This record gives sequence, structure tokens and C-alpha cells, in this order.
Amino acid sequence: MVISIMAWTVTLTAKVKKALGKLPANVRDIFVLLQRDLELHGPTRGDWPNYSKLGAQRLE
Repeated sequence: MVISIMAWTVTLTAKVKKALGKLPANVRDIFVLLQRDLELHGPTRGDWPNYSKLGAQRLE
């Protein structure tokens, strides 16, 4: 059995990197967890609270 996992790349801008340095350590830790989750599972998710895809009327 072969399992293929597609990894996503999360790119941080210089502005985000600079802002991360100013955040409290616990918030940076949470950000790192979010970044890793996006890398592993991709940007479109259905298991996050308060998250859903935009409807057709919201795509414009």
C-alpha cells in the first residue's frame, strides 16, 4: 500500500515575520501550530470552528 501526502507550503511575508517577533510567546506558539496544520492539511478545512466555504454570492 502506498500513501501519498501532499504538503502545502506556507509562505510568510516580511511584515508577518516582523509582527511575530512582537507577539507574546504563547501567541507565537499558537501561530506555529496553525502554520503546521495548514502545511499538513491544506487551506480548505471543514473541521475548524466558525469556518465554512464562502457561498456563490460571496465570491464576487
